[in-house]
Amino acid sequence: MFYLLNLFIQMKILINNSDLNEALKGVTNLGFVPTMGSIHKGHLSLIKKSKKLTKKTIVSIFVNPRQFNNKKDYKNYPKNIKNDIKILKKIKVDYLYIPKIKSVFGKNKKQKIYISRNYRILCAKFRKGHFEGVLQVMDRLTYLIKPNKIFMGEKDYQQLLLVKNFIEKKYSSKIISCKTIREKNNLALSSRNSLLNNQNFIVANKIATNLIKFKKFLKNKKNLENLIRDKNYELEKNFKIKIDYLELRKKRDLKNSKNLSNSKLFIAYYIGDIRLIDNF
Repeated sequence: MFYLLNLFIQMKILINNSDLNEALKGVTNLGFVPTMGSIHKGHLSLIKKSKKLTKKTIVSIFVNPRQFNNKKDYKNYPKNIKNDIKILKKIKVDYLYIPKIKSVFGKNKKQKIYISRNYRILCAKFRKGHFEGVLQVMDRLTYLIKPNKIFMGEKDYQQLLLVKNFIEKKYSSKIISCKTIREKNNLALSSRNSLLNNQNFIVANKIATNLIKFKKFLKNKKNLENLIRDKNYELEKNFKIKIDYLELRKKRDLKNSKNLSNSKLFIAYYIGDIRLIDNF
């Protein structure tokens, strides 16, 4: 057994699967918050909900190489493990799992996971292999941790739906959806925000505010497809960004929508070299 144990906070830091199995032996009603680190208020909201709805909470920090379709993006993903540990101790998380790649995937070859054609849209269209990698790591983490509930945010809404459909069919774990947490100026919290310079951070906030107002404007309007196409052009021109998609889709199954009822407006764009996603 090898823990790093803080005697006052009592957060157990687990660095391999032997630690994990020993620490979780006999634990019931376990909540799980999967992260890739760079903990922010969005993560903390998931943890607080887990602490409210479950008896014990485990957080993982694992930057999964299989979900990056760009090696440079993987290399540059923001990491600050010392600060993450400090934050998680302060909020009194029960367990922190920081595994190596070998602990998660073992010697297993890449699992063959297929995304159905209906979901090869939005980010799946522009990031080949991304969601397959997400499902691979969530499959392994769920198998290893065996949580009762898994808490995930709505900012990555397509990811949330895919993980929910995959995990709940295979395991008894339930996916708990949590609302997107935003900056005061409306930008959705994301670990990638730390990569933005001050100017681009301000622009990203303005884009979020613009789209929140735009969705309200769409209420009771006709020809939404044309209005959204015009908004796409306007955003690219005014904010000097490159948009991968700006689309209105149904919340339930992400099918194209022609009205606002039970629908979300989805966007992915590049501001400089940083890719941001959001939904409203």
